Amino acid sequence: MTVLEAALPSVRGRLTAQAPLAPLVWFKAGGAAQWLFEPKDVDDLAGFLRDLDPAIPVMALGLGSNLIVRDGGVPGVIVRLGKAFAKVEAVDETALYCGGGASGILVSSTARDAGIGGLEFLRSIPGTVGGFVRMNGGAYGRETCDILVDCEAVLRSGERVSLTRDQLGYTYRHSALPEGAVVVGATFRGHRADPAAIQAEMDRIASAREESQPLRSKTGGSTFKNPEGHKAWQLVDEAGCRGLKIGDAQVSEKHTNFLLNLGSASSADIEALGEEVRRRVKEKSGVTLEWEIQRIGVDK
Repeated sequence: MTVLEAALPSVRGRLTAQAPLAPLVWFKAGGAAQWLFEPKDVDDLAGFLRDLDPAIPVMALGLGSNLIVRDGGVPGVIVRLGKAFAKVEAVDETALYCGGGASGILVSSTARDAGIGGLEFLRSIPGTVGGFVRMNGGAYGRETCDILVDCEAVLRSGERVSLTRDQLGYTYRHSALPEGAVVVGATFRGHRADPAAIQAEMDRIASAREESQPLRSKTGGSTFKNPEGHKAWQLVDEAGCRGLKIGDAQVSEKHTNFLLNLGSASSADIEALGEEVRRRVKEKSGVTLEWEIQRIGVDK
């Protein structure tokens, strides 16, 4: 038994050593988590974090659609919320309570069935409620901060807290959620609407996304944040990066703000390609692109 194993609290959920993360992220590349924890319920998660050595880093993983896991893996504990955290239910005529592990598609579909409009944009974001809350996820002119009432989170200390939208200090693709905190639920509020109209808007969004994005590829979603007054894809295109490759990593020819794993790209290839794109854009336009995709772990 290693020193770390001896220090880990007992759990009722599942704790896996050296768990491969590549199968859990959209890029299908990268190393292993030192530990992957799939808690049975909120109490299991809170107790584990409370009793875990504070020096051990903790990070939540959703659908892995906006993530580069470096090839050397991720030290510490990755928390992944399973079915117990994926429930979505109406709390009144215009609001839904959503578990932190619920997908955007499940949330928007449940909202449609309940006649709650304004949440259709979540249909287009390949992530979970926890990720939306942390990153102020958005698409098609709407963001999480437009619909969030409050969220429930378990802090790195194991303390359970409720945080309002204002307390989360939202800006573009950023929140003030504390490091190591895990969002276990959130309440979203929309407005009364006809389910048929909601479905029509969801269909419109799905169709626009299918038309413009490389959805059937190993990708990571939008790579760079849109700089003030610019579209990231346009700056990348104007810098001559459409189709640019490093190893098996490529800038999508369909949508230049997407990077692709054509088959056997390493995470180092994908990240290096992103950095080369940033360099070329800076050289061409003077604009410094910021990563929207999270990069975690250590190099091999």
